[in-house]
Amino acid sequence: MLHLTVSPKLADDSASTLTGACGSEPTFICKRVFEATDGNETLTQVADWLIGRPLSVLAIVLVAWIATRVAQRYVRHLVKRIVAPDRDATARRLAKIGIDDPSSFIGTKPVPRRDARATSISDVVGSTITVMIWVVAFILVIGEFGFDLGPFIAGAGIAGVALGFGAQSLVKDCISGLFMLVEDQYGIGDIVDLGGVIGEVEQVTLRTTVLRSLDGTVWHVPNGEVQRVGNKSQLWSVALVDVDVAYDSDLDAAKNLMLSTALEVCASDKWSPDVLEDSIDLCVETLGADGITLRMIVKTSPGSQWALQRELREALKASYDNAGIEIPFQQRTVWFRGDTTELGRSAPTGR
Repeated sequence: MLHLTVSPKLADDSASTLTGACGSEPTFICKRVFEATDGNETLTQVADWLIGRPLSVLAIVLVAWIATRVAQRYVRHLVKRIVAPDRDATARRLAKIGIDDPSSFIGTKPVPRRDARATSISDVVGSTITVMIWVVAFILVIGEFGFDLGPFIAGAGIAGVALGFGAQSLVKDCISGLFMLVEDQYGIGDIVDLGGVIGEVEQVTLRTTVLRSLDGTVWHVPNGEVQRVGNKSQLWSVALVDVDVAYDSDLDAAKNLMLSTALEVCASDKWSPDVLEDSIDLCVETLGADGITLRMIVKTSPGSQWALQRELREALKASYDNAGIEIPFQQRTVWFRGDTTELGRSAPTGR
């Protein structure tokens, strides 16, 4: 019987030759080509560069593309579930202001806002995950071509530190924008006061908020510069109307006429869907220098308060004119030194 044995030295030489041709971690194609060519290092290296490495790069890119698609789809689904409104909590909040059946209000009003917020958050989170996936894929592709990743990672770290110091305001804007989106401080279509700038939100990005003011001016406000947010469009708003009446007017008649006029306007087909309460708050606000200020407050759906205020003022002016109730204008009594007063007293004489 013939016994064939392989010398340990020949086995070591073969392994070292394979390592020299394919590296410390030879690919499947490199091994097969090395075996098929009886250890020809030149052909093995050429085949590895022309076939093996491109296939590895293609596999990395394909996996990265699939991971990006899956991550974005999962993020969109997750964000929509997170930002979906708690209907029970919203119903309890509306019940506190007298809305016992808020189903129609919850079902229609918040949907565009919720969708816009979900889109903004999912875009931000999805973009961040996409960048991270492709950065990792880029590093793996570089490693496939035999480049030393140590200096590259060290250089990237130093560049990141330098960029962080140089772009502190940008980082601040992005972090503030992310918290604004997550906390739902405002959304597209809301009327907000951002500390000196008041307008309708047209766009919310990770770095800036775009507002259009009442005069049509478009404002780009960096999120990091926003110190306070006043939102006039969340859940409900109020139409506030102040009307002055003269001191010699019948106060009860003025209040009753103001209330009846407001109830008539709010009960009309035009405004009844936007008025959230049947009752109207009416009180004497101030005793001013020129007259008595009556204040009326009506709870309305978000965004409709300004138009309702204008119509209420117009209706109240017509009602007061018909009833002969005076809306006073600014008056001043002027005293001249040296003249005799109407009470028969002498005014002090000045130089």
